[in-house]
Amino acid sequence: MGMGAGAGGGGASGGNLNCDINVTPMVDIMLVLLIIFMVITPLLQSGVSVTLPRGKDPAEDQNITKDTAIVVSIPSDGVYYLGRDLVRKENLIEKLTARMKGLKPSDPQVVYIKGSVNVQYGDVVDLINMIREAGFEQLGLVSEKKKADEQ
Repeated sequence: MGMGAGAGGGGASGGNLNCDINVTPMVDIMLVLLIIFMVITPLLQSGVSVTLPRGKDPAEDQNITKDTAIVVSIPSDGVYYLGRDLVRKENLIEKLTARMKGLKPSDPQVVYIKGSVNVQYGDVVDLINMIREAGFEQLGLVSEKKKADEQ
């Protein structure tokens, strides 16, 4: 009724079974997944790319990487982004207020400002004044840490 493991089996191959695992399809799948992750990872960056000024020892705030963080970016003169959305300066406070109202009380109530190195200092100061006049007092200015070889 039952067949023995080593006794004659049934099949035209005469009992020559291949016991090795074929890893080629698995390697192919892993390489495809690796390529997908390599392409997708840079796109997951939150916000807009801004060339940040460098400081000697900027304080790190882990809240800026959260999805609920409110980040206003100025990549060039007169161009404003709220998160990833391009916003006109006239509409910025209105949209900022709407996003702040959407936060939970447990979320940090901080507005982070990313001003590019190329942006005039006056534009950043005007933005800070606009945000404070709207009633938001907690601001964070974002910078990068200087490397050891920079002065």
